[in-house]
Amino acid sequence: MMCNCKHGSAIMRTLALSALILYLLCVNAYAAEELTLWHSYRGDEKLALEEAVRSFNASHPELQVAPLAVPHEAYANKLTSAIPRGHGPDVFIFAHERLGDWSRAGLLAPVTLEEKELERYYKSARDALTYEGKFWGLPLALKSAALYYNPRLVPIPPKDTDEMLKIMREISRPEQGVYGLAYEAGSFYFHAAWLFGFGGYIFNDKNEAELNAPANIRSVEFVQSMMKERLIPEEPNAALVAQLFNEGRAGMVINGPWFAGEISKDVSYDIVPLPIVSATGQPAAPFLTVEAIFMSSKAKDRDNAFEFMCYLADDAAGLRATTGRQAVALTQPLLPSGKQIDPLAARFLLQAPYTVAMPNHPLMRAVWEPAAQALRKVMRGAAEPTDAMNRAQLQLRVLTRPAPPEKSPSPYIALLLLIIVALIVWLLVWMKRHEGWRDMRRAGTAYAYLLPAALSMILLLFLPFIVGTAVAFFSHHEGEFTFVGIANFVSILTSSDYAVNDPLSFYFTLVVTVLWTAANVFLHVTLGMALALMLRHKWLKLRGVYRVLLIVPWAVPNYITALIWKGMFHKQFGAINAFLAWFGVEPVSWFSHFWTSFAANVATNTWLGFPFMMVVTLGALQAIPADLEEAAEIDGAGPVRRFFSVTLPLLKPALLPAVILGSVWTFNMFNIIYLVSGGEPEGSTEILITEAYRWAFTRQEQYGYAAAYATLIFVALLIYSNGTRILMKEKT
Repeated sequence: MMCNCKHGSAIMRTLALSALILYLLCVNAYAAEELTLWHSYRGDEKLALEEAVRSFNASHPELQVAPLAVPHEAYANKLTSAIPRGHGPDVFIFAHERLGDWSRAGLLAPVTLEEKELERYYKSARDALTYEGKFWGLPLALKSAALYYNPRLVPIPPKDTDEMLKIMREISRPEQGVYGLAYEAGSFYFHAAWLFGFGGYIFNDKNEAELNAPANIRSVEFVQSMMKERLIPEEPNAALVAQLFNEGRAGMVINGPWFAGEISKDVSYDIVPLPIVSATGQPAAPFLTVEAIFMSSKAKDRDNAFEFMCYLADDAAGLRATTGRQAVALTQPLLPSGKQIDPLAARFLLQAPYTVAMPNHPLMRAVWEPAAQALRKVMRGAAEPTDAMNRAQLQLRVLTRPAPPEKSPSPYIALLLLIIVALIVWLLVWMKRHEGWRDMRRAGTAYAYLLPAALSMILLLFLPFIVGTAVAFFSHHEGEFTFVGIANFVSILTSSDYAVNDPLSFYFTLVVTVLWTAANVFLHVTLGMALALMLRHKWLKLRGVYRVLLIVPWAVPNYITALIWKGMFHKQFGAINAFLAWFGVEPVSWFSHFWTSFAANVATNTWLGFPFMMVVTLGALQAIPADLEEAAEIDGAGPVRRFFSVTLPLLKPALLPAVILGSVWTFNMFNIIYLVSGGEPEGSTEILITEAYRWAFTRQEQYGYAAAYATLIFVALLIYSNGTRILMKEKT
């Protein structure tokens, strides 16, 4: 009986274990599938999205959506690098303008909707998401510019540009900083409203970019006329526009829905569509940006991904229109009970029928830089509209030139192997001659301790350098790298696409970079040394306080300093022109001409760099014996003679390394050029490092060309550092 009972107990345990395993397998089989969603929403939009995701997850237990907020600044780059490798999202929310690039690069999966379903969305939204005959996402929200106005200054908003100009002339008092209209006139994004209102276009019937079309030039002439009458502020930026409107010094503003968050609570305003262009009878039509939800080409389950996309675009449209304050792309969203469309979103929906979807053509990314440069050039009075737009068209052709032809990598691989073999042979011969093997065996323990550091250097320094250099031999186009040999180097060094004196030329930029480095280092050393010589005197009171105050410019992050100085150089509201006005000097448009723009950059960087040289000189002065200078003084040497015969020679051993280090820093001082002058005018104040950045990130991702630039920068610095090293050896 006992045996039978034990045997029965064992059977029961086996059955129970089997049932448990079967249960776990079933649970695992029916576990909710996870769908990854990327977005860059913040504030109310983020709250509405998260609520929509929670509602969807509650009604779809078998499919759980996991939202992930990605910083907007890095969003696009993360998508293009993660999706091809299968590490990106299943679905993501982004503006439509990169659609052409991403569809051709194979990052997106097309979607299919019935005609009656498509018609539920605004036509402009449907057009924005259509490319090469396919539909590539579901539209969520519409964003465009419209006309904000202050009812206290503008009781009745203008219906056409004639009325607008009349109101602007009545309100504007430029000598008091009051304007009828304020907007970023140098931004091609905001200028698009006038461009399309005058019947202009960006891409012609042949699908080619044509910036210098007659209608486009007329639109620039219209803005030029407002600038000449001083009806709009000079050199306007986003911060200035917000300040003028909040202080009641701008009656109207052209801006998007994001501007509402910058308006003070005590400022009354309303929003209406932009006026009709009186000269053509067509409405001023700003760019329309369509935020859409896209499906990754690497999505694990496209059916479930599409189901969520439909839910967010359709079922959750009412939630997004109320809680999220979005101008939704669905023409008749079903609103939650007791809620209304947000008033701000409703105002911008009135503008939606009079917009032009931003072209999703891959070449559109190359349009922004030359078009904006032409606008700013005209606004500053440096060129007439026709000349500026013709120049923009020529520059656009250079930026969109075809990639070099593909070449076979075999000769280059053979040459590389030959060089490696030659280096190995040379190393073996050298070690044999100098008994290197014996030394390595003797110092084996020391080399073992150095191995972790050597591996770190290889992984963190040499490998990235090798990869970066290798990229210079490739051309990047629509997500694909093609081997082109030394074509990038040949194009750069021969200036085959532009004249040597053109700002796009490597040699022009090299001369500017050398001039920039020399001017800054000279001023850094001169000012730093002069201040150090003053601060070393014991009779100077509060020396410690002065030293601390003079180090502050170096301690403040340079990008903050750059933005401050950028504002100080503003033509109309900058502190520097206000100071010059005390002496009767006319306001200077600092970024309209090369030398004034260059001087603005140098002044900013001098402010940042002299404290370093001052600290180095102060430290070196402590090591100079006072007896030497006293003996020179007794011998009758004056202050100048003592400095050049005693002090300076003794300072050189400490100053030379500091000068070399400062030269390298200045040679690659990206932040100042990028944030202060931005390369203006026409890119003539760019230096090599900022030019390489623009080729990589603002000119259709020409990574190979940019890598070639970076390699040449390395060669230039290598020649400079070796030259200074030889010079220091000769001096010692």
